[in-house]
Amino acid sequence: MNNKKILIADDEERIVQLLTDFLTAAGFKTVAAFDGKQAFDIFTTQKDDISLAVIDIMMPEIDGWELTRRIRQNSDIPIIMLSARAEEFDLLEGFDSGIDEYVTKPFSPAVLVKRIEALLKRSSGAKAPVSSEKSGLLINNDAFTAFIDGKPLELTLKEFELLSYLKENSGRVLTREQLLNAIWGYDYMGDTRTVDSHIARLRTKLGDYGVSHLKTIYGMGYKFEN
Repeated sequence: MNNKKILIADDEERIVQLLTDFLTAAGFKTVAAFDGKQAFDIFTTQKDDISLAVIDIMMPEIDGWELTRRIRQNSDIPIIMLSARAEEFDLLEGFDSGIDEYVTKPFSPAVLVKRIEALLKRSSGAKAPVSSEKSGLLINNDAFTAFIDGKPLELTLKEFELLSYLKENSGRVLTREQLLNAIWGYDYMGDTRTVDSHIARLRTKLGDYGVSHLKTIYGMGYKFEN
């Protein structure tokens, strides 16, 4: 975990300094930005070195949602979104844009560091070798990697967890509430539309395989068919 670099993007200097102090004490390197444009410029030039991003929603130049979308076009690093609000729209917009965690202000910096460590631990598994199978889906839960027909899938952490859970429960219809509780936790404040948006992105990334195997059971939920 040591020496991993965290991008902190927030226009409140005290928040940036607080997170910098706590992350540095935990052994991380940090790089800070005070508006969305600066954050994206930093990410563009240092993306090979940045392991995770902590992004505030309300920033000048480019807001946190747009910054997340731009990062997601180039990277699947874990992203934690910060906000002073916890309204449903903000939660849905954040997860739709590709974040992995949502933290409301005020927050405990010590707890946030632990969440960062947990996200990095789950997403830092060594790359699994390309599957020797000629067709089908291969999931490596230890390395957090997935392959279709031997080709790696570029998934966010939540997308991977959702796909893995569906695959583990192949043939079983899972309601949106069951998926929400299993992947986001019982204390998640959003609603089931978060599941729908992640399923839609998964189908896009899975291509024809997703159309054939990831089924919508109308009025009930979703089912993975082998």
